[in-house]
This record gives sequence, structure tokens and C-alpha cells, in this order.
Amino acid sequence: MVGAFHGHAHNRMCQLDWHPMYITGTGHSKGEGCEHVFSASNALARGTRHASTFHRHQTIEQHFAFWNDDKYANLSNFLWNHYREALKSIETLTVELSAIKSELNITDDDFLRYFEQERAYLHSLKEPPARDQLCIHYLFLYVDMSDINNLRTDWHAAREAANNSLTGIAASSLQKINEALTQARIRVDSSYAKLQHAEALVAHVEIQLTVEARWEVGGPEYNEFKMEARIGKYRAALDELERLVVMHLFELSKLLLSGTGEFCISTHIDSLC
Repeated sequence: MVGAFHGHAHNRMCQLDWHPMYITGTGHSKGEGCEHVFSASNALARGTRHASTFHRHQTIEQHFAFWNDDKYANLSNFLWNHYREALKSIETLTVELSAIKSELNITDDDFLRYFEQERAYLHSLKEPPARDQLCIHYLFLYVDMSDINNLRTDWHAAREAANNSLTGIAASSLQKINEALTQARIRVDSSYAKLQHAEALVAHVEIQLTVEARWEVGGPEYNEFKMEARIGKYRAALDELERLVVMHLFELSKLLLSGTGEFCISTHIDSLC
């Protein structure tokens, strides 16, 4: 059985599935497994990795023999202390729970319903809602206007360059005049096509979102989805940091550097993620 405090290091969905506070009487498996045993035996990996099969089995058997003796010696105190804590919690929390149920007019069935509602809600958060993603996309397309403004500036610059394309070219040089006009036309057409494409994309997103009046910088929609975009970037950066730390830990483990200062620091960073 995994300890209840250990469960708070896991994400909320993992707690709903495996935390002892929730799984009792719900029909789920009781705990994640013998994690205390696994945690205590993890240190054997470094010493037995390159040992023979016989010595590996011998080391593991001796470890669990001593571990079993130590746990058996402490079992009586463990059961006694936790039994007293359980009786005290039942006595105290039963009265508090009864008062809460009476005040909020709820029953025991409501707790199970809340549990399933939270599970369904967390499952729905695996991917952001499609409308929210579209709103964030619209935010970067139109409200910031950096891309469209740059494209419009390029178009105006291309037109200005086309008007001055014949400056400095002799009137008798027909080939150079033709080349300059062709280059100017291609640049103007290309920049205008990019600008039209960007504006058409903004209009398409506005139709999908049924935007009647375009958002303004500092408006409620702008602030809401600007914050959503920042949170999304923060979570993506945090996930990438965690991936790199875990990858680094595996590399250190392969180099037999587990237990060094660098390994401990990396493990601490991983726990913060």
C-alpha cells in the first residue's frame, strides 16, 4: 500500500485513481503496489548490475531478509500508532462531516457524484477546447497585428520601389528597363498576395468565432486569451524541462554516476517539476 502523503506528489488524475483516501470502497485496486519495497530496493541496482546471476540473487535475497526483519520489529508500534490515529480521525471527522452535510443539504451519494464529475472534467482537459484554441489563434493573427502590419509595410515598400525602379537607368537601355519593371512587378504581386492571404485568414477565423466587433488590445477577450496563451507556453516549457531532466538522469545512470552530486541535483530539479 502506498502512503497517503506520497499520493500528493502525483497529479490530480493519478490521485483520483490510486490515492487511498478515494479508492476505499470504490471498487478500484487498493494502492499502486508495494512502492515502499521498490523504493528500498532501488539502491541494489548499482551494486548488482555487473554481478553474476548467483551474486545478484544472493544480494537481493539478503537485502529483503534484513528489510523484512527490520519491518517486523517495527510493525507493532506502526499498527498501534496508526490505529490510535485512525480512531481519533473517525471520532473528529465524523462529527464535522455530519455538520457539513446538514449545512449543505447533501448526502453520501453526492460525494460519489462529485468524484465522478471531477474525473470527467479532468479527462476533458487533456486537450483545450477547440474554441479556446481558435481564440488564441485569432489573438495572434489579428490583435497583435505584427505579421499583417509587416506584410502591409512590405507591400507599400514594394510599390514605392516599383515607382522608382527606372531611376538611374538610361532611356536607351531597353533590356535593363524591362528587367527592372519585371522585378518590381513580381515583388509587388508577391507582397500583395501574402497580405491578401493573411487578411483572408483573419476574416475566416472571425466568421468561425462569430466576431461582430474586432477585439481591442486591453479588452476582456484580449486579456483572457492572452493569459491562456502565456499559461500554455509556460506548461509547454515546464514539460520540456522535465523531459530534459529525466533524459539527463537516464544518461547519468548509464554512466554509473548515480549518487554523485550532479545526479542528486538533477533529481531535486525533477522533483520540483
